[in-house]
Amino acid sequence: MEGIEKVYRFIDEAQTYYLATAEGDQPRVRPFGTALLCNGRIYIQTGKVKPVSRQLAANPKAEICAFKDGKWLRVACELVNDDDHDIKVAMLEKMPSLKGMYSADDDNMQMLYLKNATAVFSSFTEAPETVSF
Repeated sequence: MEGIEKVYRFIDEAQTYYLATAEGDQPRVRPFGTALLCNGRIYIQTGKVKPVSRQLAANPKAEICAFKDGKWLRVACELVNDDDHDIKVAMLEKMPSLKGMYSADDDNMQMLYLKNATAVFSSFTEAPETVSF
């Protein structure tokens, strides 16, 4: 579990990370800020009405990139939908600012967890470190 926790801490402490998806043959990248470690999984959150949700439904392969303190993290993964009510509640408790836009009981809040992930920590001064989960 140590590797997944290290990946989560980096993403969470960076606060903003960038999520890349594909729309047909066009890459799409946008900033995200939601992250939750729960039940041994890293979750992110979006709205089902957003294009990113449709893109991931068509192709769940994605990449996350985060940068902090002169180091960066890239995570290649699949994002898997999880409609567990308790996971939604946990995200809203961690990030109360989301409550103005989402509810654990609405049909819009979408929780996605990282699966088949390969994370690479990099910098200009250290050898890369790879973590898989």
